[in-house]
Amino acid sequence: MKKLVADHKGFTLVELMITVVIVGILASVAIPLYQANVKRAKAAEADAILGTIRTALRVYYAENGSYPTATDVYPWNVSGLEIDSADVIGKYFPATAFKLTSSSTSYTIKATGTGSSSGVNRKITTDGTLADF
Repeated sequence: MKKLVADHKGFTLVELMITVVIVGILASVAIPLYQANVKRAKAAEADAILGTIRTALRVYYAENGSYPTATDVYPWNVSGLEIDSADVIGKYFPATAFKLTSSSTSYTIKATGTGSSSGVNRKITTDGTLADF
């Protein structure tokens, strides 16, 4: 009696097509999730640097009884504010991304994303509220 078992190796075209479809579905879900996580990470960097500038402003307020008056300037250009441009450099946000607008009683610090962080714009206000703008 002859054996009818053939020794076939490899995948059929249908099996390969099903695999490609499954990988495509997974990629269509994973890529947007990855991009959202990258954007959140960039926003977290901006938030951390905004917190550094906020701390310097709070120290200034504690020593002088008011915030320095500034209109859309780099924080390190404000007289008496103990902050250096090197203190606010991040991987995604250069020092020039940060601008301070303040009066004697309030302030707003903005981080504007450019280049690889374009579209990530964050701000912090006197009460510590972080938000997109």
